Amino acid sequence: MSYSHDKVNPYDDATEKKQQVTGMFDNIAPYYDFLNRLLSLGIDRSWRRKAIQKLEAAQPKVILDVATGTADVAIEMAKRLQPEEIVGLDISAEMLSVGQKKIEKGGWDKCIRLQQGDSENLPFEDNTFDAITVAYGVRNFENLEQGLREMRRVLKPEGELVVLEFSRPRMFPFRQLFNVYFKYILPTIGRVTSKDPKAYKYLYESVQAFPDGQHFIDVLEKTGFKSNQCTPLSLGICSIYHGKK
Repeated sequence: MSYSHDKVNPYDDATEKKQQVTGMFDNIAPYYDFLNRLLSLGIDRSWRRKAIQKLEAAQPKVILDVATGTADVAIEMAKRLQPEEIVGLDISAEMLSVGQKKIEKGGWDKCIRLQQGDSENLPFEDNTFDAITVAYGVRNFENLEQGLREMRRVLKPEGELVVLEFSRPRMFPFRQLFNVYFKYILPTIGRVTSKDPKAYKYLYESVQAFPDGQHFIDVLEKTGFKSNQCTPLSLGICSIYHGKK
């Protein structure tokens, strides 16, 4: 089965998803970090740390952070893994602008380099990176399998991929409470705060459409990754996927 998420777009069905996602993140970039903390009740920080821990044993020296956004994962990796270089790639110039300010303020600009680019057409040579991370980015790909194949292409042999993504809780009644929060409360807060009413409605819809859990493991295997594992976090709100080239 091929997952391209054609039916779940932030705004409409008239323009391609990639263009809409770029515009959406450009719109919400100034509010993105604040809303992440608020809407996740601060748990998003621990989720990122747990994802990065998956790379500690490998000690990668050159890392690509796909859909880097405002560079939270890149900065956390610089602190915890102390690699030689991290390249943060994102399609949204406004998100990268916010991230660049944080990098310069923290003095991470010698280690972290941000670059605008398309996750499904990576501007790097084959076998370039020891590890690749993606936090909350893969469900925004226009073509999920194409994006994963590209990441596998630029990974070195035995290089590691860590994906952090929202998933759907299965346990009653937590699943029902989560759905109410995600579908009604979160978009209301996002609409008032970010002035983009559709961005956080899209968040709920894109999570519902995303092939999480074993389904995503199957997609990883189909696109050539091996030793794939899924680690649910916080009763399944989030999941960490870890595989190798």
